[in-house]
Amino acid sequence: MALLYKSDPARGAEWARILAEKAPELSFRIWPEIGDPSEIRYFFAWMPPDDLATRFPNLELMMSAGAGVDHLDLSKLPPDLPVVRMVEPGIVDSMVEFVSMSVLALHRDLIDYVAQQREEVWKQIRVRPAATRRVGVLGLGMLGEACCRKLTGFGFQVAGWSRSGREIEGVASYAGADELPEFLARTDILVCLLPLTDETRGMLDAELFAQLPKGAKLVNTGRGAHLDQDALLAALDSGQISAAVLDVVTPEPLTPGHPLWSHARVLMTPHIASMTQPETAVEVVLENLRRHQTGEPLIGLIDRKRGY
Repeated sequence: MALLYKSDPARGAEWARILAEKAPELSFRIWPEIGDPSEIRYFFAWMPPDDLATRFPNLELMMSAGAGVDHLDLSKLPPDLPVVRMVEPGIVDSMVEFVSMSVLALHRDLIDYVAQQREEVWKQIRVRPAATRRVGVLGLGMLGEACCRKLTGFGFQVAGWSRSGREIEGVASYAGADELPEFLARTDILVCLLPLTDETRGMLDAELFAQLPKGAKLVNTGRGAHLDQDALLAALDSGQISAAVLDVVTPEPLTPGHPLWSHARVLMTPHIASMTQPETAVEVVLENLRRHQTGEPLIGLIDRKRGY
């Protein structure tokens, strides 16, 4: 019985070291050294091969290396194969750090000050109290809820939107398509933490931007495909959106010369908002293997019909 790993090779080496200590009985293999494919029962991966079902005929559990599963083509997986997303403290903590950093940077006009430094301009911008700034979080799953809780601690007026609604202490909750316009109208800084589905693909578009207050700001740490990049550029040029922090884009990396590379109102990072940490991720994986073997509910099991 073997666990196959297909993700960052450097972290894979850490996985091997940790698993040798915690589960020496488990055969751990790192892609592409898969050994006998028939021995693979568990697969932990980012971007698995398309022939997954035929290559590994005895696969019992598919585990995503990230908090989302949009990188998996669920239609090519056996319908009865359980799929779990990664639910571990390292992903949550790093995302909360990144979103907090981004919201605070936009709140405190960091993009303006970076531009001023380049121009050798010394000019103060009046500080606006956090209590007067309205932050809206799209997506209230594990990551969205954690970010909302942290942002309320800074004193922001925080609201969250999701498809079905979530109650979070100190956070105004909006749900469904009917309440989305009201949510957007009260949002000065919009944070996208949605799962990528057919319904959310391209959701950050010109129509959505037009419903935000003039000069609103954007943080996208969901997926690049959530964002209509041309619509964002147009909104930035018109002033409807005054600044953006993008951790995800399409494609990754952007093509050379793409306007977002050099746009003065955009801060961009290379999809690093959150990362799976081997020390804690291994514990979650081992717990899920134990649960799978004993028939207990799995941590992070997705709804195949919803796609998350």
